Amino acid sequence: MESPLFLPVLAACRLLLAALPLPALNSLQRDHQLTSPLTSYFRLKEGLWLYQHDIDPYAGGILRHSPLFLSFFSVVPPLPVVWALCDLVGAWALIRIWRTRQQLGKGKSKRDGLVAAAYLLNPYLLLPSLALSTSTFENSIVLFTLMLAAEGKRSPALLTLALSTHLSLSTILFLVPVLMLLITSPVSQLASPRLFVGSYQSAVKYASEFLAYWLILVGAASIMAGGVWDWIRESWGASLTLPDLTPNPGLWWYFFTEMFDHFRPFFLMVFSVHLIIYIIPICIKFQHDALYASFLLLGILGTFKAYLTLADPGLFLSMFAIFPEVYPYLRHPIVTTLLHTHASLLLPLFHALWVTEGRGNANFYYAASLVMGVAGGAGVIDACFAGMRIAIGDVTETEREKWEVTQE
Repeated sequence: MESPLFLPVLAACRLLLAALPLPALNSLQRDHQLTSPLTSYFRLKEGLWLYQHDIDPYAGGILRHSPLFLSFFSVVPPLPVVWALCDLVGAWALIRIWRTRQQLGKGKSKRDGLVAAAYLLNPYLLLPSLALSTSTFENSIVLFTLMLAAEGKRSPALLTLALSTHLSLSTILFLVPVLMLLITSPVSQLASPRLFVGSYQSAVKYASEFLAYWLILVGAASIMAGGVWDWIRESWGASLTLPDLTPNPGLWWYFFTEMFDHFRPFFLMVFSVHLIIYIIPICIKFQHDALYASFLLLGILGTFKAYLTLADPGLFLSMFAIFPEVYPYLRHPIVTTLLHTHASLLLPLFHALWVTEGRGNANFYYAASLVMGVAGGAGVIDACFAGMRIAIGDVTETEREKWEVTQE
């Protein structure tokens, strides 16, 4: 991967894959593991047709995408090469984040190829991209936001963060760590924890700027939607109210399939708040390394997101490539890898038994979803432990015997 030709060849292979006709493309686009009602290409295509014929695309409850997607694909044809280019942008942003964290500036490193390969060759990311899922755009914009924040480019970072939250409401989780990243340094501080030294006044000012960008995008989206506000209920509201219980690798759909209607509002609130409660503890514990806090929140979102696809945990797994300093302190990486492998095999198998063959039921598929949830949780817990353990460093048995645990 140290060859200067590795990155160009990798990019060329990804573009070639987009240009080749895939016989299984239709199956990929209908696979519930790769697309959700919020990211489906078929729903986007139908909404785009309605939009171009001056029919309200949100009236039928089919389209869950942002009006910005409709506007964009009214100008740019929704061809596979667009998704391939988006993948390349995401890989480029991940390399830039790695270089900034290592204080390399615009200089190259020997790990660039590995970082790019971790993104472009990750099957959790590649397959949704081949299925033309809009999660590819969401992931690339998240990485682009972190790249701009790590490089200290305040206004572009806040603008892309506003765009990210507009396309996928759940990415609002990254507001606090991105603000911290803009104020502090992206360089690894895991080995030397310290208190947050940034200015809280600056954080408030940056948050106000983010809010301004966000409101501008809301207004622009409403204009693109024909001056109506129904898109908010159909797009953002879907993440909060779960109107479509299409099976997916996540943990929400089956729970609310079995839920009595009069309990539904309460548990929707519980599940939504559950995602939010992780923000403050993670940001406090890793206040010395906001980039690592963002990484952990990505893992949490990739485990508990409402409409989960493989692209969500895939982004978390790919970002592991830019934190090699924690590798020696991971406790159970093999177990986590085997859990992901196990879930990846069970999900399509049980889905086929249930939907295609009719020899199983929803419990089969949800059991595989639970394995995926355990795999995601194991990865986040291990990464969290390693991020804290690195501060202690390597301890010999002699030094360990000298320690005494006290409680104050």
